[in-house]
Amino acid sequence: MVPALLLAVLSACAAAGPEPAPQAAPQKLRYEIVKTYPHDRMAYTQGLLWWEGQLYESTGQWGQSSLRRVDLETGKVLQKSDLDARLFGEGLALMGGKLYQLTWESGLGFVYDRATFRRLATFTYASEGWGLTVLGTDLVMSDGSSILSVRDPETFAELRRIRVADDEGPVVMLNELETIDGRIYANIYQSDRVVVIDPESGRVTAEIDFRGLLPASERRPDTDVLNGIAWDPQGKRLFVTGKYWPRLYQVRLLPAAR
Repeated sequence: MVPALLLAVLSACAAAGPEPAPQAAPQKLRYEIVKTYPHDRMAYTQGLLWWEGQLYESTGQWGQSSLRRVDLETGKVLQKSDLDARLFGEGLALMGGKLYQLTWESGLGFVYDRATFRRLATFTYASEGWGLTVLGTDLVMSDGSSILSVRDPETFAELRRIRVADDEGPVVMLNELETIDGRIYANIYQSDRVVVIDPESGRVTAEIDFRGLLPASERRPDTDVLNGIAWDPQGKRLFVTGKYWPRLYQVRLLPAAR
C-alpha cells in the first residue's frame, strides 16, 4: 500500500504536468574583427549604446563614474556628466530621447535628456543595478543574478521576470545588456563570454567566446574584463569593448568552426 503522503505528492506532480524536456545546448558562435577603434583606457565601461552616429557610454568606479557621448572614430569624449563620487555608474539605455543610467549598490537610477545630459528624474530599485537595455516599450535590467527584470520606463516598477538558463541550468553574473533583433545579448561578468537570450522563454540560444579579442600586447596590469555591447541597427554593426580597454572593436558573428 502506498502511504497517503506519497499518493498526495504523486498526485500533485501529475497535476503539474510532465517534467520539461532538456533544452538544446546554445549555438556556438565565433567572432571576426571588422574594424578597430580607439577607446579611452581610463573608462571603466559599464554601459554602451549607439545612437545616430555616436556612442553613449556609462562608466563606473567610485569617484570616476560618468555619462559620456563619444566619437567612434577618434574615441574622443564629446560630452560628459560626472556622477557624485559616492555613486558607482552602471548600465545605460536610451528610450524616447531619454538616457537611463543605473548605479551599482545605491538603488538609484537617473533619467537624462539625451541632447543636453540634463537630469530629468531619479528612480529607485531594491536590487543592485548592473546592465540595462530596451525591449519593445519596456526596460530590462540585470543585477548579477540569473534573473532579468522587465520594468516600466515611467515608474521603473517591475513588470515581470525573465529567468535565464542554458542546457546546464541558470546562467548567473548577467551584466551589460543590448537588444539586437529582439534578442538580448548579455556579458557574463568576469568572463569573455556573451550569451544571446530569448526574452520570452529565458533560454540561451547562442553564446560567443571573445577570448583573445584584446591582444596581450595591449593589456596592462589594470586592464579588466570584456564589457560593453552596442548595436548600430541602421548599419548592422556590432561593437564590443572592455573595462579600461584601449580599443573598441566592430565585430561580425559567425557560426563556430566545426
